[in-house]
Amino acid sequence: MGEGDMPFRDRADAGRQLAPRLAAYAGREDVTLLSLPRGGVLVGFEIAKLLRVPLDVLIARRIVAPVNHRMTIGAVASGGVRVVDEELCRALGVSDKTVQWLADAEAREVERLERVYYGCHRAPGIRDRTLLLVDDGVATGASMRAAVTAVEQGRPAGIVIAVPVASYAAYAELSRRVREFVYCYIRDPVYSVGLWYEDYAPVSEQEVCRLLGEALDRSSPRAPQAP
Repeated sequence: MGEGDMPFRDRADAGRQLAPRLAAYAGREDVTLLSLPRGGVLVGFEIAKLLRVPLDVLIARRIVAPVNHRMTIGAVASGGVRVVDEELCRALGVSDKTVQWLADAEAREVERLERVYYGCHRAPGIRDRTLLLVDDGVATGASMRAAVTAVEQGRPAGIVIAVPVASYAAYAELSRRVREFVYCYIRDPVYSVGLWYEDYAPVSEQEVCRLLGEALDRSSPRAPQAP
């Protein structure tokens, strides 16, 4: 199946297709699923529900080239993590000063999103836990690379990347850094993740918060009912 055949109806369908490939992690008390908002949360919500594991978010933002907003030149993530493709920046003629300015802007957005998504609960603990990092796809891998760097600082027991579609290039680079890299489809190149979905509608912050709230309610222990 090639890019453009749209094997996923929407992100929820992608999550349901990806979940069986993660069956080894189902029901485990040492597992936390961290989705990259916004689109990754819709994928992760379905996986977390089917695997019966807690869902939370890890915030990572792409740094895009000023001349082409579809081209990713780096990423920032929670914890002050910054990843920059210096070779690509040189090829595009993007100066260090411009990269710094763009990265600072995205870092401020990460801080704002942390206030939005962690406003009603603490950021997830990751030390000694097995982490499933989920997004709706990986093309260049910049955001996922920043996410892996961010969680590595928290000393987890293991990191698993899980995405519906990935490029060979991203897989080759990232699979060396994690315990497992799970996918439904792998191709090269992946020009746009959205081309793999019939419905790739924008996801609002309100939708992310709603799904996180539902997942939190689902994973919270229920109080015993009175006789």
